[in-house]
Amino acid sequence: QVQLVESGGGLVQPGGSLRLSCAASGFTFSSSDMYWYRQAPGKQRELVATITSFGRTNYIDSVKGRFTISRDSAKNTVYLQMNSLKPEDTAVYYCNYRASIRWYWGQGTQVTVSS
Repeated sequence: QVQLVESGGGLVQPGGSLRLSCAASGFTFSSSDMYWYRQAPGKQRELVATITSFGRTNYIDSVKGRFTISRDSAKNTVYLQMNSLKPEDTAVYYCNYRASIRWYWGQGTQVTVSS
């Protein structure tokens, strides 16, 4: 079955960096688009970054130039490198895979940006 396991979250000071990882299994990762979402307390879950199976990327405006999504098909893993972190980046970050109309989520990893 499909499994997505995120890791790499934590507490970081403003301006710091974190790299999130999402290990995927149970589907053909190399031919699948992958997504990172986040959900802050009291807010709706929002799409942060997308990477297609061909490696094309897209970001929401608030993270452009600071976050980088990438993938390693040999490891079935998608990454989110987050630099110049701000307090407003604080959220639970989720990896997402979409199989037609069914969406799959990992358990999430907490990112807290605070001094």
